[in-house]
Order: sequence, then structure tokens, then C-alpha cells
Amino acid sequence: MELKINQQTKHFNAESLSVQSLLDLEIPQKQNGIAVAINNTVVPKTKWNEFFVQETDEILIISATQGG
Repeated sequence: MELKINQQTKHFNAESLSVQSLLDLEIPQKQNGIAVAINNTVVPKTKWNEFFVQETDEILIISATQGG
């Protein structure tokens, strides 16, 4: 499966991936304080296990940062 994540094309050896599975592969150590949007629509964290990405999806993973 080929996906575009944060404007970079990446390849995965899977026929289907939930948002949670994708995050486990991409950022296994840091999943707090992030938001995920697929095709410009935010996917709530409560739906990450049941929302599956598709080959043509554009995925944006955003990390919250502290600042002042």
C-alpha cells in the first residue's frame, strides 16, 4: 500500500491499515498529543481503531508543541 503522509510518499506491506495501526508503525513511541487528518478531515482519536486508510488517502499527522 502506498500512502502520502505529511507530504511524503511511503510504502507499507499491508492491504489494509487502521489509523491506529498506521500510527503504531510510524510513531510507536509518541502517540499522545497528536491529531490525524485524512483528506482534510480530522479523525477523532476514539475512531482510530475502526477508521481504515485507503491507497489514495492523504494523511496529515500533527504533533502538539509547547510554546509561549
